[in-house]
Amino acid sequence: MTLSLAPVIVCANGKTIRLEKGDLLAAPVDAIVFYAREDLQLGSGFGSAIMARGGVAIQKELDVIGHIAMGEAVVTSAGSMTALNIIHACGPKFQEADMESKLRKCLSSSLEAAAAKGCKTIAFPPMGAGFYGVPLALCAKLMLEVIFGFLAQPSSLDEVVLYALDDREFRAFEAQMPAA
Repeated sequence: MTLSLAPVIVCANGKTIRLEKGDLLAAPVDAIVFYAREDLQLGSGFGSAIMARGGVAIQKELDVIGHIAMGEAVVTSAGSMTALNIIHACGPKFQEADMESKLRKCLSSSLEAAAAKGCKTIAFPPMGAGFYGVPLALCAKLMLEVIFGFLAQPSSLDEVVLYALDDREFRAFEAQMPAA
């Protein structure tokens, strides 16, 4: 029997960072973040789940944009999903050089894109820690550092939610969260 993990909530500069186990694609937020490819093709796996839930209109918006560079982020609608927008952010893949700086840039670009769109809430998965091979502990550490740093500055964002798919992801982020 698996016990449900209670969300972890930390406040920083009057803003909220929340860690929970759940379905990112059902998040009731202004924007969710997707770890995108440079060619902006949704492809298989999580990308196909986005198309199945949000509709093909998302890929059509991405086709108009065409391409993004490493570290960049672009915003599309979220189609028929609960979230209003998807931030497609391109980060490092498969242990490539300068992984940490590339992931930091990808995360910063995501937060900046959300703020530029006027989003108050944004939800992230563990960025790159699945298929693309970013070590989970490194992912958790860098994500929290960048998020806390961003929230220390004025922006439209009031809440950042980190969605863990399973207990392993949840525990990795929980270990990096400052005491509430």
